[in-house]
Amino acid sequence: MKINIKDYTKGDIIKFIRQWTGLTQEEFAKKVGKAKRTIEQYEAGTVNYKISELFNIEIIFEKLK
Repeated sequence: MKINIKDYTKGDIIKFIRQWTGLTQEEFAKKVGKAKRTIEQYEAGTVNYKISELFNIEIIFEKLK
């Protein structure tokens, strides 16, 4: 998965990761040890959480030319 961070919010990226793993917000929340409401907040951009390493996903930030 390659995401251009410039085009998306952190919440969008968290949502992309959740959708890429095929999990609902509730399933994703259980997987990362958080409440479903917290995942909703992450995706809405009101709370930030580093989750990429939990799913062994590398997010690459590339500078566009």
